[in-house]
Amino acid sequence: MRTEFTAAQLADPETAASHAQIRKCVHCGFCTATCPTYVLLGDERDSPRGRIALIKAMLEDGGAPSRETVTHIDRCLSCLACKTTCPSSVDYAQLIDHGRAHIERHYRRPFPERLLRALIPAVLTRPGRLRAALALGRMARPLGPLLQKLKLTSLVALLRLVPEPPAGPPRGVGGYMAEGKARGRVALLQGCVEPAMAPTIREAAIRLLSRAGFEVELVAGEGCCGALSEHLGRAAEAQAMAAANVRAWSRAGPFDAIVTTAAGCGTTLKAYGHRLAGDPALAADAAQAAGQARDILEFIGVVGLPPVTNPRGLAVAYHAACSLQHGQRVTAAPARLLAEAGFDVRPIPEGHLCCGSAGVYNILQPKLATQLRDRKAANIATTGAAIVAAGNIGCIAQLAPALALPVIHPVELLDWATGGPRPLGI
Repeated sequence: MRTEFTAAQLADPETAASHAQIRKCVHCGFCTATCPTYVLLGDERDSPRGRIALIKAMLEDGGAPSRETVTHIDRCLSCLACKTTCPSSVDYAQLIDHGRAHIERHYRRPFPERLLRALIPAVLTRPGRLRAALALGRMARPLGPLLQKLKLTSLVALLRLVPEPPAGPPRGVGGYMAEGKARGRVALLQGCVEPAMAPTIREAAIRLLSRAGFEVELVAGEGCCGALSEHLGRAAEAQAMAAANVRAWSRAGPFDAIVTTAAGCGTTLKAYGHRLAGDPALAADAAQAAGQARDILEFIGVVGLPPVTNPRGLAVAYHAACSLQHGQRVTAAPARLLAEAGFDVRPIPEGHLCCGSAGVYNILQPKLATQLRDRKAANIATTGAAIVAAGNIGCIAQLAPALALPVIHPVELLDWATGGPRPLGI
């Protein structure tokens, strides 16, 4: 694709990086078949190549973009399915992140949007605040019909995502010993949303990693990975979170791997080397952390599943989180591990399409997110499975209200099959 950036614009490293990616795009259209918003809406501006053209024009022009441009860029899920099918290897993540950051800096949104976008990182990235917000959400559920009548769709979407109270708080920071002879030491990312909404996932992960022979460290000083802020175009905020985590791991290390149970976080961790490349004090440590980042299913797939002591023949529909299958290209290990654990793994039709969670997309774009969720739920129903396995807390929260089946993180199923407790809801 032809570009018309000035020399002054290309002096900015971020613009230079986006310029290189825009020029790779040959406008072939392969991405349109895998783009969820284009599949739903059929609008070229809601396809990856259409958004690349909008981002190109916006960055070349500089200054405030039009409302129309913002609307179509906002509709992007960042599912990165387009990266999987692009024959030119366009780094669409670079472009959409840069586009969102430009909008955040130059476009003044209406006050309700600004307020919501400020509250999301202020609450969701801090587990204590999130637990309090979830408790309030559970009390506010009866107000759902009234909020629907008032057309407060984002608040309705938030209430729909509120889960039942968790069984108990997650374990605190510190080290947990390996069972038997230790094979290594890993840091387990504590996350922000997952411990407030589903602390049992962390418990299962610690047990499974310990059973596999690894010491597990929950590192003090670690916080949100920055993914939610990145989705909102708050690049400086996301970079600060990445820097804080890299410093925490550097103090507590060395580690054989930095493991996460949230697929969305894994994609972000693996980009830390790029995010902090311009920081002379942290660039090397950030690159090392990015190289050590592993989704827990990816990690167990390499080191091996502990002996299966409790095999189950239950039919499991495996939902591949976009951040895992497209963002990280981890595709074979999750289903293989579930099969090794004795489960009957059922593929889901249109498995490449997003469920509509996508970080905070289901809050900011509730109508499209609900359409995608219902499409995914209908496809899951055709599998005849008894359980849905999903490796990302966002996907779990998104799908659970639309399904009569339990939606369980695969690590809880693998923990159960190798000696752990039966997951809640099964």
